[in-house]
Amino acid sequence: MADAVLPARMPATAPLGVRREGRLIRNVRAVWMVWIRDLIRLKRTPTRIVTGIAQPLLFLFVLGAGLEHLIGSQRAGGVNYQQYLFPGILAMSVLTSALFSSIAIVWDREFGFMREMLVAPVSRSSLVLGKALGGGSVAVVQGIILVIAAPLVGVDVTVGSFFAMLGFLLLLAFALVGFGIVIASRMQRMESFQMVMALVLQPMIFLSGAIFPLVALPQWLGVVTRLNPATYGIDAIRRVLLPHIAPLTILSWTVPLWADALITFAFGALMLALAVRLFATAE
Repeated sequence: MADAVLPARMPATAPLGVRREGRLIRNVRAVWMVWIRDLIRLKRTPTRIVTGIAQPLLFLFVLGAGLEHLIGSQRAGGVNYQQYLFPGILAMSVLTSALFSSIAIVWDREFGFMREMLVAPVSRSSLVLGKALGGGSVAVVQGIILVIAAPLVGVDVTVGSFFAMLGFLLLLAFALVGFGIVIASRMQRMESFQMVMALVLQPMIFLSGAIFPLVALPQWLGVVTRLNPATYGIDAIRRVLLPHIAPLTILSWTVPLWADALITFAFGALMLALAVRLFATAE
């Protein structure tokens, strides 16, 4: 019988419909998916938007009206107190949402989803970046919604000031989401995260100039407010919306807008780098 002719061995190929992806593509896709996941979560919980803007509006119209005659326009930089408070309210909304957006990390850790993300064939820096973009986007959306209250308190928002304000809101959200991720990366329980975040959030808001002017303060309190990273983002937002207001000063140095932006960005970059390092050892 003639020898059978065996077919040549076919080269191993990937299964039909399966495509090998490069490392860069996988990481970009991971960033995109984590980012979109936060936006989808916001869409499915509209009460989060309602509660996120209810407290700032309460501060603006109740606290603002109550303290307007006590603080006066002289201490508020030449504007009435509600106008002074409005940029701080925008920043407060972004600050609160940005810090608490990282609660999803603790939630995912409790329910096991975080473990699945950490064993995925993507770099952990892409997970941190995706979370920062998602949390920052959600925070800025809530801040933009509050802009509709500007005419009610006499703040004139032009096209130029709106986009400048938007840029500083994005920068502030970026910095504070990174800070929130650092805190959440070592929290194992929701209760612990909420207690720590409440301890961090209130001093950061009240010592940033969001609520009261940073003038005629005791010396020690003035030093603390200048050490608060949120102070510089809020100062930039206020000066963009209220151009004639007195700028932030450190000793006799007037802090320019570019310095506000640089300090906020540097803090955010430092927090993201630290978050990536902490995620590298997370389990």
